[in-house]
Amino acid sequence: MSPPPQISFGWALVPLLLMMLAMGIGVIVLGVDAHLPLVLGTVIAGLVAWRHGFAWDDLEHMMYQGIRLALPAVLIIMLIGMVIGSWIGGGVVATMIYYGLNIISPAFFLAASCLLCAVVALAIGSSWSTMGTVGVACMGIGTALNVPLPMVAGAVVSGAYFGDKMSPLSDTTILASGLTHTDLFEHIRHMVYTTVPGLLIALGVYLYLGRSTGQNADLAEIAATQAGVAQAFTVSPWLLLVPVLLIVLVLRRMPAMPALVVSILVGLACQVVVQGESLTDALSTLQNGYVLESGNETLDNLFTRGGLQGMMYTVSLVLIAMTFGGILEYSGMLRAIVQRILSVARSTGSLIAAAISSAIVINVACAEQYVSLVVPARMYVRGFVERGLAPKNLSRSLEDGGTLTSVLVPWNTCGVFALGALGISAWEYAPYAVLNYVVPIIGILYGLTGSFITYLTDAEVEKYKREFAQDGQSVVL
Repeated sequence: MSPPPQISFGWALVPLLLMMLAMGIGVIVLGVDAHLPLVLGTVIAGLVAWRHGFAWDDLEHMMYQGIRLALPAVLIIMLIGMVIGSWIGGGVVATMIYYGLNIISPAFFLAASCLLCAVVALAIGSSWSTMGTVGVACMGIGTALNVPLPMVAGAVVSGAYFGDKMSPLSDTTILASGLTHTDLFEHIRHMVYTTVPGLLIALGVYLYLGRSTGQNADLAEIAATQAGVAQAFTVSPWLLLVPVLLIVLVLRRMPAMPALVVSILVGLACQVVVQGESLTDALSTLQNGYVLESGNETLDNLFTRGGLQGMMYTVSLVLIAMTFGGILEYSGMLRAIVQRILSVARSTGSLIAAAISSAIVINVACAEQYVSLVVPARMYVRGFVERGLAPKNLSRSLEDGGTLTSVLVPWNTCGVFALGALGISAWEYAPYAVLNYVVPIIGILYGLTGSFITYLTDAEVEKYKREFAQDGQSVVL
């Protein structure tokens, strides 16, 4: 690429604001998918960059760079689609739903779903894998209990992101600590102050909601659902070993992709051996998803999903979003926006609020949580240290604002994945994903009040400055 021209703050806002306006009109008013507003945003961002001197080759390179950043997520999305298909076809999800209906009280279901997803995500370090497996089962149980599905999805998302955020196995947790020169476990301990209160508030809300949703449960309908599941699938407690195997593999430090491939193969074997279907049908499930035709509309809708093709809507939206985000970042438009925010952040509270808000804005603008961690980390880490703030304050702020809010943005890769896995859009579940929007508020309040903020000694400031000098770290991207 040629040397980047400077784009002003005002011009940098144009594609972002117009894309958000198009998204609001298109998705909310006209009811179209998010793809076209993102395409329009990409075109406008390209025109702004072109007006400031970028050539077509530069723009092409920016879009490819954005897509390249999303490729690991795309592979995970496709694998999760096949996991969902194979686990449904193999009777694993049916077994989890069948026994879950026996042990979960309707009044405590939302809180229990949140806690279950939190424990699983904490163990395996992946919110996506948790939503695509245990989360799918929770949606099925919620359907049988007559719990509004946006509530169920919100509880699943809250729990999954709590576990992901607090797990030393999580890629975002490792990334946030590494980018800010913070010890991993020190980073996790510092996040306890915002994340645990957020979880307790979320559980309180779910217990309150459960008082009314629990009254909607029809015991006869629950029994009929269990009977229908048992008729459509071979249900066995041995099938519960499949999700246990996934957890064990990840705990033994197997990378996510190989662990998911093993889970797919085990689910495929269960569909052939336990459910008695042909290998051809099982392979078709991996490609096209499982299709249940039991005559029970509720069960058919629940179990007809998954497969590689079932995730192509998600994949296409991710790729388009990342072309938009790629132009914003590599043209310098995103830098112009963040630098303006940085210039007005004078106090400790305003600096922390700026870091959290920047991560949220980048989640909206670039539609990718990794960008919402990387860019603010590079922009703010030196500023935090120079003002005597320990970098772990920044690493926590990045996770509070970046990791947690990504799934609340319908066109973000995380929000799109949740739609593909749970069947509920962020527009619907966001009000019930309590942890995900409470924690950023707690983080900002801590910054404004000075609570649970760690400061550096003069010697520590000099130590970090030497580290930044060795790494070539600067305030400017």
